[in-house]
Amino acid sequence: MASRFGIITHMRTRMTYGLLLAITSVSGQAPPQAGRGGGGAVRVAPPARIVTFTVQPASVQAGQPVTLVWAAENPNATTIDQGIGRVTARGSRQVYPTATTSYTLTVTGPNNATLTSSVKVTVTGDKATATPSAPAGLRVDLNGVYGFAGVRGAEPPPLKPGAEKFRIVRGPDDVRGTTTLGTDCKPLGVPQSFVTPYPFQIVQTPKLILMVFEYPNAIRFIPTDGRAHPVDPDPTWMGDSVAHWEGDTLVVDTIGFNDKTEVSGFMHTESLHVVERFRRLENGSLQYDVTVEDPNVFTRPWVLPTRTLPFRPELERVDEFVCETSKDYDKLFNKK
Repeated sequence: MASRFGIITHMRTRMTYGLLLAITSVSGQAPPQAGRGGGGAVRVAPPARIVTFTVQPASVQAGQPVTLVWAAENPNATTIDQGIGRVTARGSRQVYPTATTSYTLTVTGPNNATLTSSVKVTVTGDKATATPSAPAGLRVDLNGVYGFAGVRGAEPPPLKPGAEKFRIVRGPDDVRGTTTLGTDCKPLGVPQSFVTPYPFQIVQTPKLILMVFEYPNAIRFIPTDGRAHPVDPDPTWMGDSVAHWEGDTLVVDTIGFNDKTEVSGFMHTESLHVVERFRRLENGSLQYDVTVEDPNVFTRPWVLPTRTLPFRPELERVDEFVCETSKDYDKLFNKK
């Protein structure tokens, strides 16, 4: 996750997760496990526990919201029924019951232990005042949090004469692997932002889509109102994007990049042009297809392999990410 000189300070546990992924991407092996092969004591996982599961208020009129609040310790998986599904170990969720409803929190822990706790909401009044529907005016509702998807088997097209200089050659101490997290906390560009092991969030309105990337707090503004690109846009890290719908597929066209980001092992020029296609699958995940072209680097457009960006229903939003360049994380990669 971090490079040789380290890059990241994060207030949540995803930092550790990302670091482990980066190590794996470089070495091809998982980090050593405690108690394996080194004569150390075998770690016994503590049992799972439901700390709390409440609902406030416990009685409402039909169509009014209630808030579920829960906390669990040491879970392998945490779910809530009534269509909510997988959730984080602790959190809250606003729901709109239209009839008296019981909600059950289920926690699966080590050794296949299963714990449950239930709360009941009493609903009175006319059921006709039902749950608000999805935002009006959206052809396909893409709102939500999604995970990353690495690139495998992406064979580049032939390079232009003299373009070999754009190929990135990684050294033995480069721990970035294929995640391309940098040493300077700068945005990663498109489509490289979807490779990093951190989630991103889509906030959708009828005329504008925002993509908020947890690492490193990067944002894309994508108008869907039919406008064209500005003439000669200023070069930026994430480019200038416009989008339109083709059936149930969102097509995003992006130009106006600077030349400071990577595309699957290659640098590029300010002539980079990216076309992305997002299609929501039945399970809520996004099918992601992308074509990149740079007439100064590649002899033809590069169609990267289709990927799936997994829907993360247990996350309501991405976290704040604090990126700091003054930290030295070499010790996490056995560099000292």
